[in-house]
Amino acid sequence: MKIQNKQWAALCILLASAALVYSSSSLAGTEPKEKKVKPNPMLIVQGAKTWKENCGRCHNLRSPKELTDEEWDVSVSHMRVRANLSKGDAEAVRAFLKASN
Repeated sequence: MKIQNKQWAALCILLASAALVYSSSSLAGTEPKEKKVKPNPMLIVQGAKTWKENCGRCHNLRSPKELTDEEWDVSVSHMRVRANLSKGDAEAVRAFLKASN
């Protein structure tokens, strides 16, 4: 099944929104020892778009749930150099992946 660009972008935005709602709801469980700083929702949307457009050129896009936050930190740092991403784009992708994780 081939997903069109508009459908893919809508799916990414939906996933990012669902992650934000879940993380802020009482269903998320007990508070972690370290409180996560909630990123700007627009940063997450930008990250979803950047992730699709850049990472999808060379990779089959992985589910954000495949790696932990720490593993995404390492992966994004490594791929920032390889994909020649700006610091802002890398931070947006990282925010999207962590919010969707």
